[in-house]
Amino acid sequence: MQTEGISFSLEDKLAIARRLDELGVDYVEGGYPASGPKDTQFFAETAKLGLANCKIVAFGSTRRIDSKAENDASLNAILACKAPAATIVGKTWDLHVTSVLGCSLDDNIALCADSVKFLKKHGLETIFDAEHFYDGYKENPEYAIKVLRTAAEAGVDAIALCDTNGGTMPNDIYEITKTVCGQLKPLTIGIHTHNDCDCAIAGALAAVHAGARQVQGTINGLGERCGNANLCTVIPNLAFKMKFDVLTPEKIRTLTEVSRFVFEICNLNPVMNMPYVGESAFAHKAGLHVDALRKNKRTYEHIDPKLVGNERRFLISELSGKSNILAELEKAKITDDWKLARKILTRVQELENEGYQFEAADASFDLLVRKIMGTYKPAFELIRYSTTVEKRNSGELITEATVKLKIGDHIEHMVGEGDGPVNALDDALRKSLKNFYPAIRDMHLVDYKVRVVNAKEGTAARVRVIIESRDKKDIWGTVGVSENIIEASWQALVDSVEYKLQKNTP
Repeated sequence: MQTEGISFSLEDKLAIARRLDELGVDYVEGGYPASGPKDTQFFAETAKLGLANCKIVAFGSTRRIDSKAENDASLNAILACKAPAATIVGKTWDLHVTSVLGCSLDDNIALCADSVKFLKKHGLETIFDAEHFYDGYKENPEYAIKVLRTAAEAGVDAIALCDTNGGTMPNDIYEITKTVCGQLKPLTIGIHTHNDCDCAIAGALAAVHAGARQVQGTINGLGERCGNANLCTVIPNLAFKMKFDVLTPEKIRTLTEVSRFVFEICNLNPVMNMPYVGESAFAHKAGLHVDALRKNKRTYEHIDPKLVGNERRFLISELSGKSNILAELEKAKITDDWKLARKILTRVQELENEGYQFEAADASFDLLVRKIMGTYKPAFELIRYSTTVEKRNSGELITEATVKLKIGDHIEHMVGEGDGPVNALDDALRKSLKNFYPAIRDMHLVDYKVRVVNAKEGTAARVRVIIESRDKKDIWGTVGVSENIIEASWQALVDSVEYKLQKNTP
């Protein structure tokens, strides 16, 4: 929730907690109980969820310098929320002790000891987040270690070493973590990394290699500033590369779904090139790569995408070779038809020269193949369409679209309204088809993108429209290109509807 632009409702937080529990993580940090009624209610509601795998953790800090532990607002808020575990942040960098807390180094030692003892006295599993530990260790290693020993002697259950500024290199994290693990053995040591140098994942894995056995992170790497260690990468790396028994194979296979679920809750577009779970993680474009993959999947994939719930994709573009086309044709059980592949590739190259792009328009490519093979049967025939936009003195905008189609022997003439011309065209098209093709009720548009293809032409430039649609089972993209944005949109819209009606037809 510390990510810029992210704000969760109570229901959002509960939904994410349930999904993380299903994933099988050990701890879910729910926030600071005293920050407001939403977080207070979150802890009350999670107690009713019957979570099977994870402990809900309340977050706070060591007591204030001017209060005793039993009177401290932060510590008492943790107790009041009745979470079974707590994480408290303590200062380990002497710079922060003197410049931020404004107390002596010995006073900070007392704060840490009192706070841990207070929580342990009340029966809470307690994790001590050693804030700015790596920066503190590099400047004053004796004091940084002294704070850790203080927490350990006070009875803490685990200590997380924090690279709070995200500036420590993985090799330094390894060396320092190894030293700490050796000195505080057998206490559980954890790692908490930020991504300000794009090394959060590498730092977390280096710490585990050095002996850390708890990793703090977030789904999709969301977090303060540049984010935290991305658990969607950390988990499979630990499981498949470092051979740790972190989650069951069945749980890891849900990782892609979990990643996209959290992006959806955050109202963020998924990161296409995210390792393991991104849509492009196993997407292959170069013809040389695809040719090799068709012979042996290990040639250009480090794991089977199914292990993380993802899928292999072969991209079609002017850079594709015949192997890309053949790989796509295999989905239709057409194997090694080189003549057909060459014909399709030639047409793809011609269309991409005109501004079409099929990487994000898999459905338009599927229809193109059907047309070249002679198996395409249009569900309807356009007679004409028109759109009007009217703005009134009140500022109100009225958008209407009229569509006249021939469906078999029937003529349908419908008017649709919408927030804009494309929305109105979509409405009119659906009205025309729904009685003939009830399946169209299941689909809806989820994204609409416009790109100028030849910008030098100014307002007469050709534009490319990409529409993303989905139904209860699938998601697909379509493309249209024209000097007229409405016509380009119509092309993409028609392809989307045609694909929905034909995608289950042999």
